[in-house]
Amino acid sequence: MINKGIHIESLSKHYGKGDTKVLALKDVNMQVAPGEVVGLIGPSGSGKSTLLKCLGAVIAPTAGRMVLDQAVIFDNKWLVRDLRALRRDKIGFVFQAPYLIPFLNVTDNVALLPMLAGVPNKEARRRALELLTALDVHHRANAMPAQLSGGEQQRVAIARGLVSRPPVILADEPTAPLDSVRAMSVIRILNDMAKRFETAIIIVTHDEKIIPTFKRLYHIRDGVTHEEVGEGRSFD
Repeated sequence: MINKGIHIESLSKHYGKGDTKVLALKDVNMQVAPGEVVGLIGPSGSGKSTLLKCLGAVIAPTAGRMVLDQAVIFDNKWLVRDLRALRRDKIGFVFQAPYLIPFLNVTDNVALLPMLAGVPNKEARRRALELLTALDVHHRANAMPAQLSGGEQQRVAIARGLVSRPPVILADEPTAPLDSVRAMSVIRILNDMAKRFETAIIIVTHDEKIIPTFKRLYHIRDGVTHEEVGEGRSFD
């Protein structure tokens, strides 16, 4: 039986051929359980972004196997016909910048994705407000992105990543632009949301402020992952 969460086995990715061939990922193995938040660290050029793009179905790996939420999505080739639907329904993305749509208010920014997936407007907005309340930004529901603080924008971005209730969240440097207090707040929120919604979350980071909070880490070096036990400190 295939378990829920994220499972990656012997994943590789190379670019080019012959003398110009570059191995971005060599032998990546990783697993993240539902409700778990795992850190992915490593120097620039080590393969972190490539791995996130593969897992996010943005680029195709060269070989290996990827399982998301009990479904084998890649086994030396894509086994999913509609990758756009996979990204929309199964994977939430949180980026370093919030990338909120400037001409939509907070509720519409969060509700847009499920509406595009066919969820009725009323239900999509209900989900959006539920998450905005959980993230303590419901009082900004009718505000425009330019009226929000940096921390508020990132909370709205997290709500947008969770609103379709994906089993997987991929967060790329979500705390990089934030000070220590706001960074810890974002990590606390992601951990709370992971437990509440049984979501498997991978956070790519260089942020030394948050690295001690992870109970498990994957350190990627030269395209190969090495699992490490983290400190698991509290967020205070």
